[in-house]
Amino acid sequence: MAEMNGSRKHISISVPDQPDTMSPHIKSAEELRVIGFNLSDLSRSMQFVICVAGVFVFYLVYGYLQELIFSLEGFKPFGWYLTLVQFAFYSTFGLIELQFAQDKRKRIPWKTYMLIAFLTVGTMGLSNTSLGYLNYPTQIIFKCCKLIPVMIGGVFIQGKRYNFTDVSAALCMSFGLIWFTLADSKVTPNFNFTGITLISMALCADAAIGNVQEKAMKLHNGSNSEMVLYSYSIGFLYILMGLFCTRGLGPAFVFCSQHPMQTYGYAFMFSLSGYFGISFVLALIKLFGALVAVTVTTGRKAMTICLSFLFFSKPFTFFYIWSGLLVLIGIFLNIYSKNKDRIRLPSLCNVWNIIQKKQVSSLSQMV
Repeated sequence: MAEMNGSRKHISISVPDQPDTMSPHIKSAEELRVIGFNLSDLSRSMQFVICVAGVFVFYLVYGYLQELIFSLEGFKPFGWYLTLVQFAFYSTFGLIELQFAQDKRKRIPWKTYMLIAFLTVGTMGLSNTSLGYLNYPTQIIFKCCKLIPVMIGGVFIQGKRYNFTDVSAALCMSFGLIWFTLADSKVTPNFNFTGITLISMALCADAAIGNVQEKAMKLHNGSNSEMVLYSYSIGFLYILMGLFCTRGLGPAFVFCSQHPMQTYGYAFMFSLSGYFGISFVLALIKLFGALVAVTVTTGRKAMTICLSFLFFSKPFTFFYIWSGLLVLIGIFLNIYSKNKDRIRLPSLCNVWNIIQKKQVSSLSQMV
């Protein structure tokens, strides 16, 4: 043992207290900034509360200003021009925010950004244009039913099979949409199916964009400001080329120049609130996934419908309520289907046993 101890070699390893260099990629993974504020040091529950509050506050303002702009007489044909102005503001805001970031490198490939920009143009441009033909609550109720194109694409493109709960959710949403649309066509004198076509196409693009953004941000660890800057600046070029080719740029510019405050002024506030809202949605996607983000934004849309009837005079029928409840049931079934392990609903047998026990206890008290 003594010989062994004498022949033993001692190796010393020194570990520095602080590393000399740190990979920017790792640093970015630990830090999450939303509109300049660092949320990384907060608890997960506090991050969720702040992101949800940001989505609701900024997108409710966004919805109010969007409907206010389209209430201007003569503006309805210029939905694509509004989207162009909106994308220009978003690109500017993203560039400003990126200047305050420690790591300004572009992480996500150009090819991915070109796809995201195309889907974003389809989502926002078609959605804005549909307001020239649709009642605002009808547009919002369609936006709540993103599950339908997702399921149709999954069946025909990927050959997926869905369970009974998913199919029931899609059926509830479909019947709710049909009911809501029929009610709207009866109470709205200028109802036009062109708006239904436009918002349906926007819905298909919107169904794809959440998953593409989630995959890109997690795979390449891109920041929110980077995602907004590059996707909206590329989208701006798409819309500019489209308006130039269709000769829609000149008439829209002339009209907006005649009403600068009601168009460019409202568009600035509309874009600013929308930009802040997008930052919180992207943070939700990065922290909690696309499903949680869709659930939160759906709740926000339901509140937007109520505020739309409150602030803007429009025809109303109780069929809006019943069809809206049917859509909400479909949304709940969709959430339940994705979270069966966390959400446990009582079976019909258990419900029946509870009812019987209450009846027996009430009878015993009467006796």
